[in-house]
Amino acid sequence: MSPSHPRTPRQVINFSKQKGKEIIANFDGGLITSDAGIVWIAELDKKLGITEKFGNCFQDHRHQSYVDHSVHELLAQRLYGIILGYEDVNDHDKLRHDLALKIALEKLNELEDKKGWLAGKSTINRLEYCPETILDQKTSRYHKIEPNFEAIEKSFVEFFLESYKKPPLSIILDMDVTDDQVHGNQEGAFFNSYYHGVCYAPLYIFCGHHLLVAKLRSSNVDPADGALDELQRIIGLIREKWSETHILVRGDSAYAREEIFYFCENQPLVDYVIAMGTNGVLKLRADDVIEKAKHKYEKN
Repeated sequence: MSPSHPRTPRQVINFSKQKGKEIIANFDGGLITSDAGIVWIAELDKKLGITEKFGNCFQDHRHQSYVDHSVHELLAQRLYGIILGYEDVNDHDKLRHDLALKIALEKLNELEDKKGWLAGKSTINRLEYCPETILDQKTSRYHKIEPNFEAIEKSFVEFFLESYKKPPLSIILDMDVTDDQVHGNQEGAFFNSYYHGVCYAPLYIFCGHHLLVAKLRSSNVDPADGALDELQRIIGLIREKWSETHILVRGDSAYAREEIFYFCENQPLVDYVIAMGTNGVLKLRADDVIEKAKHKYEKN
């Protein structure tokens, strides 16, 4: 991508000649990006309205006459950066000049005009981080963007529901936990012997490829911590739109908890398949079933 615009005098480096031919290096390649794919991602985002809807989950207390980057633009820039593999906020001090990202965010003004620059790390940091000591973001000097966490969590389920033209006959909700390894002294991170490292242990609930819940947790908690609350919340939201859809809840033995069983058993059109940890009593009771399954498998 090489737009035509006035450039400073070119810099040329002369190398030694090889077989009578002069070898030089210059920097006349124009402005180049390796992130052009984000333009297509942005088109899909505009069609689905994902970042726009997430942007509505924030309250902006900034004086709008001084605002160069809306909450929607800040959110889109941050998410697009993550999609491109730039996970750190400080990457945006260079990404703010990237042509592909400017096109994706419809900010491709005059190339040398600072008004065409995207947000830097400090501005984006104020979107996603607010110290606990700041109780009123409306009166804060630097942290004036206030997230509505309930609305953000609800949005994941709403995106899922909107992806269907009509209610499905049945869906499967999968609960799971994984490790999010950390490097340093991050707050709330602990060593977890199962994952062999210092990490967080976020809770996830999926329906197929749709992410419905992503809850960051310390790794020293019960793997089922918070799972019941999240099941109650998302099943309640699903039932508001799909009253006749059968729901199957799945999970491994980490979620074999009486309160989860009780909740599922007392909900209409909700069943569950949850693994149980191996023990002698369970093996004894399941012995006949296991033998029948083995025989059927060997026969086929």
